[in-house]
Amino acid sequence: MNKYFAAIDMGTNSFHLIIVEVKKDGKFKIIDRDREVIRLASRKGNELSIISAEEIEKSVNIINRYVTLAKTYNAEIKAVATSAIREATNRDDYVKTIFERTGLQITVLNGKNEALLIFQGIQKALNIEDKNVICFDIGGGSSEIVYAQKSKIIISESIKIGAVRLSKKFFPDYIITEKAIKDCEAFIYNNLTSNFSLQKKLNFDIAVGTSGTIQSTASLISFKKHKFPSSLNKYKFTHEEFINIFLEVISHKSLKERMNIPGIEQRRADILPAGLIIMKVLFEYFDVKEMIISEYALREGVVLDMLYSQAEYP
Repeated sequence: MNKYFAAIDMGTNSFHLIIVEVKKDGKFKIIDRDREVIRLASRKGNELSIISAEEIEKSVNIINRYVTLAKTYNAEIKAVATSAIREATNRDDYVKTIFERTGLQITVLNGKNEALLIFQGIQKALNIEDKNVICFDIGGGSSEIVYAQKSKIIISESIKIGAVRLSKKFFPDYIITEKAIKDCEAFIYNNLTSNFSLQKKLNFDIAVGTSGTIQSTASLISFKKHKFPSSLNKYKFTHEEFINIFLEVISHKSLKERMNIPGIEQRRADILPAGLIIMKVLFEYFDVKEMIISEYALREGVVLDMLYSQAEYP
């Protein structure tokens, strides 16, 4: 008998839902999915410090819709929250409100657990068990970095550099200037170099990228080549191809200009420059020559975590 599981990823930039059908052999297929842009903690306070009343209301509406959809499949549901929610000064009130108005208890992940679940999802998508790999997930509030040797995790870090956070800090009007770019790059480098685990050179066979900014970049590169893969999973691009996209996007200084870039994701055009600057620094800092895409990340990792906790799926 098949089982159904629903994972809700409550990110800083957007909420995601996947519903999967799991068979007895442990293999699963995504049968439904949804995404809603929300931009938590982007309106009030410094950094990502306060989730506004409007954002809470929107969260409740999204979660209620996701719960209703999951129930149509009789799916077991798990919701996890990341950077904006774990950092918010009103986090406890937010979590309580969501529970009271949707019936869903949120698990607020710490940065390391978030990184571990992302890597779990990546392992399901890519054949990397015999490789030394470095994995990057650039989110709205934070970026997760995992370094593993033959499936053994050596480093798992969550750094407070994300596309929404840095847009709010350096590009509040979404206008690109040379000074803002330089200040943003310096901030990212400082966050990386101040992390003791990331100070030493890491030797890896493969660099893996996943989630919003990185997948959007891969889509743009693919669009420029006039190739439209049905899936981005295992899609590869080089540092040079990335730089070409980076230079094109930042040459469009205003949001209105960027909205007209062919192939750009309209809902990400405002925060994409900050995301690309993070990506550029990561490429340089870790000397990445080529990146491969994993379409699985946090939410798929959550599903696997749910599966491993089931007696039927040892």
